[in-house]
Amino acid sequence: MDRKEFLSQVGFGAASLLFLNCLSGCSKSADAPATPANVDFTVDLGSSANSPLANEGGYIYTNGIVVAKTVSGNYIAVSQACTHEGASVQYQTSGNRFYCPNHGSTFSTTGAVINGPATRSLAQYNVAVSGTNLRVYS
Repeated sequence: MDRKEFLSQVGFGAASLLFLNCLSGCSKSADAPATPANVDFTVDLGSSANSPLANEGGYIYTNGIVVAKTVSGNYIAVSQACTHEGASVQYQTSGNRFYCPNHGSTFSTTGAVINGPATRSLAQYNVAVSGTNLRVYS
C-alpha cells in the first residue's frame, strides 16, 4: 500500500465515523425527555413559593412536574417536559389545558395529546389534598 492509498483509506474511515456520529445525534430517542418515576412528594400550599396554586389557573414546576389548579378548582399534575422536544409545558386557564410554547403542542388536563407535533401523552400523576398539603404521587 502506498502513501496515497493509505491516506485515502484513513480519510474515508474518518468521514464514516463523523457521518455515523451525526446520524446518532439526530435520533428522536435522544430528544425524548425523561419522565419522573416513583414520584411521591408534598407541596405546602401555605408556602409563598407555591402561592400560584392559591388561584384557579395557577401552576408551579417542582421535581420535573407541573402542578396546576384548574378552572374548576381541582389540582392536577403532569410531567413538565413536552414529549416532543422537552420544553416546559404551561397550564392555560382559557383552554383548561397544557401548552408547549416551543412548537404549539397542546395536552388535556390528563396529559393526552390534543394537538401536535407531540405524539406521546404527558405522564399524569395522582394528587391528594390534606389540609394545606398537596401530595403528588405515582
